[in-house]
Amino acid sequence: MAATTTTSSKVRTSSFSRNFSAPPASSVPGLKYGPNGTIFLSSGIPDLDKILGGGFHLGSLVMIMEDTEAPHHMLLLRTFMSQGLVHNQPVLYASPSQNPRAFLGTLPSTLVSKDEKSRNTDAEKKDLRIAWQYKKYLGENKPHIEERDGKVEYCNDFDLRKPIEKHLIMGNHAECVSLLDSSSLTGFRDTCSKFLSQLPRYDGNITSAGRIAIQSFCAPQCEYYDKEWDMLSFIRSLKSMVRSSNAVAFLTFPASLVSPSVSKRWQHLADTLLSVKAIPDEDKELASLLTGYQDMLGLLSIHKVARFNTQVPVILDATTYSIKLQKRRSLVLECLNQAPVDGSSGSSYGNTSGSCSGSSKTGALDF
Repeated sequence: MAATTTTSSKVRTSSFSRNFSAPPASSVPGLKYGPNGTIFLSSGIPDLDKILGGGFHLGSLVMIMEDTEAPHHMLLLRTFMSQGLVHNQPVLYASPSQNPRAFLGTLPSTLVSKDEKSRNTDAEKKDLRIAWQYKKYLGENKPHIEERDGKVEYCNDFDLRKPIEKHLIMGNHAECVSLLDSSSLTGFRDTCSKFLSQLPRYDGNITSAGRIAIQSFCAPQCEYYDKEWDMLSFIRSLKSMVRSSNAVAFLTFPASLVSPSVSKRWQHLADTLLSVKAIPDEDKELASLLTGYQDMLGLLSIHKVARFNTQVPVILDATTYSIKLQKRRSLVLECLNQAPVDGSSGSSYGNTSGSCSGSSKTGALDF
């Protein structure tokens, strides 16, 4: 009888089902466990993390299509890199400039609220009991990780008007490479492979995660600019290497500088695909349609969202968001709102771009 009870209490599972335990709390700063065994890495923008369902998937390739008229992709790149340095994550940065390390000085610092300022002031008063020379030596090797109420912040707000603290970029966490020195991309591929070899992926506990940030990959000043198939081969190799490591690759490229066929292949390789677009300074027609038009810096469009360990499609509330600066400091994303008629805040105007309902005025559907 006991044996019968034991047998009947077993849960029967098919060969097509996979059991996952409850997502554990991550002990690594900047990482968050999601459903189906996935792990997220923060993008550095709280609104973007919410839109994407948690952030960038660990082991994914994120690609940003640039707008040649405005460098809005740099806002996403800077916050992505700053978030990694704040969490003491190794960062590999590559750009088509002679001195890419100088770019680190333009990264934003974490935004400190008034409550945190008063809390930090009280803590400094207590630390006055320690001689300043001893305090210097005690805090010299202490890692800098932002905390709030004793908990490590997964994603921080960044002050775009304040540069990042020097001690965060003076360490060994930031490696910079000039794409001008890579004539055939072979050397840069080896650099990425060496960087990712420090972050192997395995089923055990994750001890660290890294970030690769590549700016304007197909810039005209690079020697490999006209070698489109070599660049395609590099992106394929990068995606393969990142997939087997605890890292996220963030690559921006001007889609207008490559042929349409190659650009589509690049976009197909991306796990997460975004694009940014500038807004004309004086567009009266657009200003009459959208609320808060004067405060918009640009538009962010989401073309593809990475999905790991699941076949469930992603249904977004909207696919196009406005890029704004909150109090001229922190970056925020807002759904496009139609200009109100009855004095209310207006209904979501961006929802029409994510729906499949048919109206000839909405234009061609973009899948």
